Amino acid sequence: MDDRLIDDELAIVSERTVDKEGPVLDQRALREPTHRLRPRPPLAVPIGAPLADAVRLMRENRVGCVLIVDGARLAGIVTERDLLMKLQGADLHRPVDELMTRDPETLHPDDPIAYALNLMSDGGFRHVPLVDAQHRPVGVVSVKDVVNYLADFFPKTVHTVPPDLSRADMWRSRYGA
Repeated sequence: MDDRLIDDELAIVSERTVDKEGPVLDQRALREPTHRLRPRPPLAVPIGAPLADAVRLMRENRVGCVLIVDGARLAGIVTERDLLMKLQGADLHRPVDELMTRDPETLHPDDPIAYALNLMSDGGFRHVPLVDAQHRPVGVVSVKDVVNYLADFFPKTVHTVPPDLSRADMWRSRYGA
């Protein structure tokens, strides 16, 4: 689609939403740079570090991934899914590079949010490392970051949903899903 058609579509959406409160979820919102998702700073361990170090970092920080660096450059990523699907037994003394995904897909902080959505959707990723021009990790975008960004477009709908009292047990536990 060329820029003129996109601009025409954006104008139509803008006209339809002129009386609505708050931000509008449209193409313009998806063109915002990825750093608008407020990604967390990267947690990293060096290549060759024991897997136990990566697991400890993930637990302490309550996150789903740790980046693996070779010097200052991104070499790989270890995720919760890697631990569940690839780890045989409980040998956490193995080096992280035996389990990591090498050369993971990355984005730059100024890439559009649509790129992150595309990578996550097409690749089935829950985490995408952000790197600078020298391929040094500068952040990690997670599905949670994307969901929080999208929820900001519908604050009344999302943040004012009353609890379903018939499902009270679910609300007591953090691990409902």
